[in-house]
Amino acid sequence: MKALQIAATGMSAQQTRVEVISNNLANMSTTGYNARRAEFADLHYQQATRPGTITATDGTVVPAGIQIGLGARPTAVSISLAQGALSATGGDLDLAIDGPGYIEVTLPSGLPAYTRDGALKRSPDGLIVTSDGYPVAPEITIPDGTRSLTINGDGELYAYFDDRVAPELLGRFDLAGFTNEKGLEAIGSNLFLETNASGPALTAAPGQDGLGTLRQGYLEDSAVDPVREITELIKAQRGYELNAKVITAADQMLGATVQLR
Repeated sequence: MKALQIAATGMSAQQTRVEVISNNLANMSTTGYNARRAEFADLHYQQATRPGTITATDGTVVPAGIQIGLGARPTAVSISLAQGALSATGGDLDLAIDGPGYIEVTLPSGLPAYTRDGALKRSPDGLIVTSDGYPVAPEITIPDGTRSLTINGDGELYAYFDDRVAPELLGRFDLAGFTNEKGLEAIGSNLFLETNASGPALTAAPGQDGLGTLRQGYLEDSAVDPVREITELIKAQRGYELNAKVITAADQMLGATVQLR
């Protein structure tokens, strides 16, 4: 009886769906987090009678055939590219990306990584880093004696000093874009790695080549919609229960077959 195996694949698929939903809900407060969606496809089919087969009795063509599906399987966990709301923080080094794009950082291994988490900090040496201490690329150092910082929409960082009237340009934040953002590899800590599926990073100044602009003193909220996630969770739970009932029914049918005399 194939119903046991088919229902088992359905339960496994709904379990994957619940795991994705739980991760979304866990990241409701994560800066710049984008919700994930589990995607599924049907498994291969057992062809008892192929459509279009010519019958041996009178030579007519079978219009539909008999194809028995063997269940479902997960195909992808894709990321939703919806932008979260921008919340004002007032921090000099808090940056929100208004539109597409990622901030590039350098990992300890020297590899580049990308993030939309603009909660930047200042290291003891004055280097601008992420919350985990990874320097932003290109590296920008804030000199001692800096009174305040200003970052315009084009990513230019200006420092103001007590003994000067005119500000000093320290550098510019660039943004990176990708042909297929959904192909990026998430590694945690709000970081992504470039892959063959995403294509190479296309770096440009904010506001150019279709990239967004920077807003100082703001952070991007998580794009998770709690109401939608709870609705999806209920649907996944019901799907899991229905597949479990199929297994129970199949087991009872097998039991009835065994008891036949």
